[in-house]
Amino acid sequence: MFNLHALEEAEKLVRRFFPATPQYNWPLLEARTGCEVWVKHENHTPTGAFKVRGGLVYMDGLHSRGVITATRGNHGQSLAYAGARYGVPVTIVVPHGNSREKNAAMRALGATLIEHGTDFDEARVEAQRLAEQDELDFAPSFAEPLVRGVATYALELLRGIPVPDALYVPIGLGSGICGCIMARDLLGLSTEIIGVQSTGADAYARSFREGRVVETERADTKADGMATRVPDPAALEIIRRGASRIVTVTDDEVRDAIRAYWQDTHNLAEGAGAAPLAALMQERDAMKGRRAAVILCGGNIDLDLFRDWVLP
Repeated sequence: MFNLHALEEAEKLVRRFFPATPQYNWPLLEARTGCEVWVKHENHTPTGAFKVRGGLVYMDGLHSRGVITATRGNHGQSLAYAGARYGVPVTIVVPHGNSREKNAAMRALGATLIEHGTDFDEARVEAQRLAEQDELDFAPSFAEPLVRGVATYALELLRGIPVPDALYVPIGLGSGICGCIMARDLLGLSTEIIGVQSTGADAYARSFREGRVVETERADTKADGMATRVPDPAALEIIRRGASRIVTVTDDEVRDAIRAYWQDTHNLAEGAGAAPLAALMQERDAMKGRRAAVILCGGNIDLDLFRDWVLP
């Protein structure tokens, strides 16, 4: 998909807008998981999530009268942030009932917001229709520039810590885990890449097992960053070739991981951001005494959801 030089150039581009995010080894998380654990804090980017890296690389050199995309939030924020800096108008389609706070953040970054459909995949179909109707460039959630951009966090992590035995990564549409696989392979490391999905939104886990794209009828999870029903075929190919397995976690396990992050590190994680830690906690016995890394991919959780789901 790209070589190490291209990835390093993407890292330089991202550095123009914000510094490298930290990766910390938290003693209380080690006690909780029974292994050496490093957290990559993508909740510390300007949009509170890893996707902004992909948006910046995607917009670089793009000559467009306007970009349109579909999102549950972080992908849209990334394009809105990048569009404002590159002077490209951005329109974002979100499903009805989407996060109010993510919607507000996208509007604050200058994007035009449209609500359509009941979930991400229905919003995506509408965004593609509007792109053709209004002669806009449709920005998918999975594309080479996006993967190359988000892979810069994996490059920072894998060059910044002792080589981990395993790296747990959440899967929404796949750019994050594919970026990790690419960075790992380009650096010539043997780290296991382990994908994480919700038990209620497990299209990639099913597809991984069956060796083909398997769509699901529903995506039921409070971790909206993982709420996809239709895997991307190109992403699935990379994941099947480069990931060791996909672990599924319940919303209760994700809730417990959000609490763990708050108690042990005083960092706020959204559902998808906490899912890798939930998977590591689930696999505590298998990882005992080893070195693991987890991606805290974002911290954009609504206050109401945090209060109603996490605090009780």
